[in-house]
Amino acid sequence: MGVALSKAAQWTIADCGTETLEITPLNESLLKQIVKFAVNFSTRHPQEAAFVFREPLEWETQLDYSVFGGGESYEFSETTVQSEDKGEDGQLLHSITTSTVRVHNFDQLSRFLQNAMEKKLMEAQTCLEANREPIVKILGPEYGTVEGQEMSLLHLLDKLENDSNPERVMKMKIFLLLRQLDLQLLRSSLKHISEHIRLNPDAINNEVNLLKKISGNEEDTVMESLEYTSDYIFSNGCRAPPWRQVHGEICYLVIKPHDTDPLCITCSAEGVFLNGGQLKGKNDIDYERKSNVYKDIVTFLRERSPRFVETMAKQKYNIFKKTTSEKTYKRMEVADAKVSGQSKNLYDFTEKTVCEKMKSSAARRRSIDKKKLEPTIQWKNSRLFASHRSKYFSDKAAKKDIEEEGRSSAESPELTKRDSGISSESVKMQPASKCKTSVRFEELSESSSETEEDEEQPVCRHERNTDLPSEYWGIQKLARYLKGGNPTATVIALCFMRHFNLAQEPCKLAIRDSGCLEVLINLLDTEEIKCQIGSLKILKEISQNTLTRHAIADLGGLEIMVKILDSPDKDLKCLAAETIANVALFKQARRIVRQHGGIKKLVGLLECSSVRSTSLTPYQATDTEIARCGALALWSCSKDIKNKEEIRKAGGIPLLARWLKCSHANILTPVVGTLQECASEPSYRLAIRTEGMIENLVKNLSGENEELQMLCASAIFKCAEDKETRDLVRQHGGLQPLSILLGNSENKQLLAAVTGAIWKCAISGENVSKFREYKTIETLVGLLTDQSEEVLVNVIGALAECCQEPVNRATIRKCDGIPPLVNLLTGTNQALLVNVTKAVGACAIEPENMMIIDRLDGVRLLWSLLKNPNPDVQASAAWAICPCIENAKDAGEMVRSFVGGLELVVNLLKSKNKEVLTSVCAAITGIAKDEENLAVITEHGVVPLLSKLTNTNNDKLRRHLAEAISQCCTWGRNRVTFGETKAIASLVRYLKSNDPSVHRATAQALYQLSEDPNNCITMHENGAVKLLLAMVGSTDETLQEAAAGCIANIRRLALAIEKAKYG
Repeated sequence: MGVALSKAAQWTIADCGTETLEITPLNESLLKQIVKFAVNFSTRHPQEAAFVFREPLEWETQLDYSVFGGGESYEFSETTVQSEDKGEDGQLLHSITTSTVRVHNFDQLSRFLQNAMEKKLMEAQTCLEANREPIVKILGPEYGTVEGQEMSLLHLLDKLENDSNPERVMKMKIFLLLRQLDLQLLRSSLKHISEHIRLNPDAINNEVNLLKKISGNEEDTVMESLEYTSDYIFSNGCRAPPWRQVHGEICYLVIKPHDTDPLCITCSAEGVFLNGGQLKGKNDIDYERKSNVYKDIVTFLRERSPRFVETMAKQKYNIFKKTTSEKTYKRMEVADAKVSGQSKNLYDFTEKTVCEKMKSSAARRRSIDKKKLEPTIQWKNSRLFASHRSKYFSDKAAKKDIEEEGRSSAESPELTKRDSGISSESVKMQPASKCKTSVRFEELSESSSETEEDEEQPVCRHERNTDLPSEYWGIQKLARYLKGGNPTATVIALCFMRHFNLAQEPCKLAIRDSGCLEVLINLLDTEEIKCQIGSLKILKEISQNTLTRHAIADLGGLEIMVKILDSPDKDLKCLAAETIANVALFKQARRIVRQHGGIKKLVGLLECSSVRSTSLTPYQATDTEIARCGALALWSCSKDIKNKEEIRKAGGIPLLARWLKCSHANILTPVVGTLQECASEPSYRLAIRTEGMIENLVKNLSGENEELQMLCASAIFKCAEDKETRDLVRQHGGLQPLSILLGNSENKQLLAAVTGAIWKCAISGENVSKFREYKTIETLVGLLTDQSEEVLVNVIGALAECCQEPVNRATIRKCDGIPPLVNLLTGTNQALLVNVTKAVGACAIEPENMMIIDRLDGVRLLWSLLKNPNPDVQASAAWAICPCIENAKDAGEMVRSFVGGLELVVNLLKSKNKEVLTSVCAAITGIAKDEENLAVITEHGVVPLLSKLTNTNNDKLRRHLAEAISQCCTWGRNRVTFGETKAIASLVRYLKSNDPSVHRATAQALYQLSEDPNNCITMHENGAVKLLLAMVGSTDETLQEAAAGCIANIRRLALAIEKAKYG
């Protein structure tokens, strides 16, 4: 823990001047590992755990004394808690005095953290902050890390050879264990840091250079200046000193905004943040972080300088002067204007515009040779530009690229002399480059603040030290023809480009680096159909790449594709829809499609008259292909809730239902894919049921296309939440194909969907009978091992539902299914634990099963899950414990054997979750049947806690609460205590419920409580007699007897009072 705490952990200085651990994901991860190590130390290393520390670990605790086990292993006084265990010299090994903890060995530390329960991390953090060198306190100063870890270790080994003292050997073992933990923590922190790196020196340098170009004292600039604090650059590109580089820091900047004081910021791999500024009288800065961490400098300035935001919003200029690509574009416009006989829809230049541009062309040509080719502003603002050179090029490759660009720049003036020159970049270039400049810049920070659960992140590549292949340079050359050719040359260049394998990384890289991506997107905005089709065919292929998808969205490609959906050309619409399907795999892209009316247009593509045709004419085949492409795009877009609603409003459900009846698998796949995505919404589930789609989903389960089978099963999985749907699946014969598909265990996605559908269908008892007929339960038991957690959650959920029938519980036992179920109780997946506890609880109803569960220590595992922080797991574990107590051979003794178990159950009555409260009340009903256990929980305060819960309107909780109260009345003065804690009046109100089971439980509770005279008076005052009289005539004998007995007790008291009063 020594090196990891000092180097890897993130520390900050609190207001009082002491160093504290920051609340960061990295620190939380390190603390969890340290806590796990400490908690498990006593069981894994019992001899080492008993070793007494050189000095005790001391810190201030926030724990209450009540958490320390009810006095079983601790001695209590008014101000102290101390352990019963003592050292050889009689020294206390664990004590708490006025909130100060002192721990002398790992065994006591492990017990303390176990008692801390959900406060483990907070206590561990406080302990480490108070004991900055825990190894020194545990083992002594000679084990510190001052001289360096390796030298220290060699020194200790040398001592160990010359001295065989058992205590020294024990210290060495503990030191090695702590050193192993140290290495584990360092590896974990390195992995954490590597996964969260977002910036590098090149990206920061690019951003600084770009911002410098729009800085100055003029009114239209965004800031006064932006300067590095150091001019020295290390070989890795960083300007921060080496001892700060180990913390991920890259450089430091001084920013002078127009409207605030100068800001000194740190640029690190994790992001940009404000530091403490220049230290007075020293040539150094305060490195302490003083603000949140931001994605980049622009995002930071938007938060700090209102003037910066205002200026950026007003400006519509090219922020970084005119880029070379724009210069080339304007030269090509001049050349285009000279061409005669060209289509006017591509060239709409006035004579005046041509003359003006020709006058400035010479100056632009002169500057082209002096300046390296730069990307346009949109490309710079896209997330690809920031670091693509440093990530993709070696020095040699970058040099070759610069030479190639230099040749391109030198040759470019000649292009203006060609008679047939056309710039495909020139077509409607203004909206793509200029008008969106400020908008894109604003989105730099807006998008950075979004947290998207399904957001795909661009993949970072490492530098390559090999030359780029010939395909890269071939596409670079074709890029010149795309930028400078006429329509025919452009189409030919597009065709040649398609001959390359665009799925290869070098080809995608060449398209991005040469500026082709922007050219391809601008080609979509022309009126030349062939150019549009060629461009879309390339975009469709390269948009399978994550980086390219983001770039297309950043460059405005989606908006143009949405417009193309209105085109009369059917091939063009198909390609646009397919490309949208590829690009719309992240949230921002899906939002763009919705905001520009794309959802309605995509739904419109589904309209076709040839839905049920088996043999299609060429015209019908084209319409079917359009519908397929539209369904593909809707499938991608349907991952957002708002898009699902847009599809419904646009009339997409009836159209999807029509296409579901066709027999063509190529269109069925995206149609069912869209439906299963939307089936998470109740409105869609209702529509799927009422539109008759369940029959078609069931029908396609028997096909040969595994992807289609998986999607149909997934749709049934989501829709079968409703009973009507479960009945329809059975009526249309869907249960048998689902059972058959369980045999395909190699396709894990299909298996997960099928087991999910079986789980939800098994909620209905009629379906369970069918599954028993198809031997489904035996197959499910066979899937309890060697499966992913996703499959296991569904399999065990299905078994839990099937276990509601006695014959199925016996089947699981005969198939040896109980041991794997009990083994899964030690897992960590919360959804899996909920289902496993439910299944084990259902199996425990059978006495034979209960014997196996008890032998495997299953009840103890269930009890330990009551400590789980997830209320769903707590509730499910408590419900499972109920049949275990009822069917165990010696339930009372078994429950008492769990140290602290009864106190844990009673404390759960303080939960805020209704299901937890209900299940715990049911468990207490079973526990209280044993007199000794009832006495223990009474001492732990069960009576006032139950009384406090009586003021509830939840009938399920009322029933089990009344049963628990009834059972607890049989011990000592509990009846009197219930009356003193005001429980009687609330219980009387339960008799007005509409639930007969609540009446029965309440009458039994009132009967037990009526044994106390004061309680009888309270019942009479609250009108219990009238309500109980009505229940005496019930057909439920238990209710009859309880109601009559309660009335009899009240009447006896009244007679006794009259007799005493009147003689």
